[in-house]
Amino acid sequence: MAEYLTSIDFAGLFTADNIVFFILSAVILVCGFMSVASTKLLRAATYLFFTLFAVAGLYLTLSYEFIAAVQLSVYAGGILVLLIFAIMLVKNLGTDTETISYANKTIAGLSALAGTVFAFITMSKFRFIPSEEANDAAAMVDMEMVGQTLMGTDKYQYLLAFEAVSILLLACIVGSIVIATKSKED
Repeated sequence: MAEYLTSIDFAGLFTADNIVFFILSAVILVCGFMSVASTKLLRAATYLFFTLFAVAGLYLTLSYEFIAAVQLSVYAGGILVLLIFAIMLVKNLGTDTETISYANKTIAGLSALAGTVFAFITMSKFRFIPSEEANDAAAMVDMEMVGQTLMGTDKYQYLLAFEAVSILLLACIVGSIVIATKSKED
């Protein structure tokens, strides 16, 4: 581990791209943790929004503008609004969620620690591509091909998955309307 740390070029670590990456990563980590740890449901949804927004920022730093736009419109825009709508229909916004026992918190903390250790072990064995090679590989990706792959019906194309997600979202909307009408009747 010590020889790994001595081989790192700390002078090249503080470029503008890296600083933006570190800031967005910190926002993702903090807001993601706060989303899970918050006892107020609307606050948790707000933290989730900031997490999804920062993930879109990471896509922009990778020059994937299309994926960033999809991230903002589908996840931050659509799914989160649907989640907040369901929260407003089902729960009272001023009430806290149920308290979690100490044993469950300990198990969750140990699981998170094990996942973090596993992620660091996996990352230490992976050879990362230098930025020049990564930029060349990103330049070779044709966005028209990406669009055809997402909306195509041939083998290894994903139109059926998009249609399944649209049916799932429609079921969520219908379910929330049913819950809303039942709650008004009571």
